[in-house]
Amino acid sequence: PRWMHVLPNGDVLVAETNKPPPGEGAPSGLKRKVMGWVMSRAGAGVPSPNRITLLRDADGDGVAEVRSVFADQLMSPFGMALVGQHVYVANADAIVRFAYTEGATKVEGPPQAVAALPGGPLNHHWTKSLIASRDGKRLYVGVGSNSNVGENGMEMEEGRAAIWQIDLDVSGGGKGKVFAGGLRNPVGM
Repeated sequence: PRWMHVLPNGDVLVAETNKPPPGEGAPSGLKRKVMGWVMSRAGAGVPSPNRITLLRDADGDGVAEVRSVFADQLMSPFGMALVGQHVYVANADAIVRFAYTEGATKVEGPPQAVAALPGGPLNHHWTKSLIASRDGKRLYVGVGSNSNVGENGMEMEEGRAAIWQIDLDVSGGGKGKVFAGGLRNPVGM
């Protein structure tokens, strides 16, 4: 479990996730072996479950009697937000949405793409926080840097170390722009 979101009816969504698999251009050789060893010692060396689990306390005693897979087959999901009749999810590389009916224990159908996010073969600081504006017209997404001091080249930092603003239109997708920049890893907005 990495992140939680409480729905208005009290249901709790839990993003069960880990880093996305390494892509082309990711560290290899000794560096990758050492990183893998360190991550496994910290309990992070397992494949990502790529799902969101719903927990429901049906009788109000503080214990979830209902536990179900709410959404799966995601790409290292993290941030979540309910806007109108849709649950938005910030994956490691994109924002997607699902139609939502209050009280449902799982979403129906595949996710709809909303906006691409900086990701790529090197995707350090891969967790993407997500919040909605009060009026539900915009999403704000935290996108962390891809390094510590630009050691992989500044082209790998394009669009990163920032909070993105995604304007939602009637179809649920929209254009994105950098709302705030120079933020190493804006997780937990």
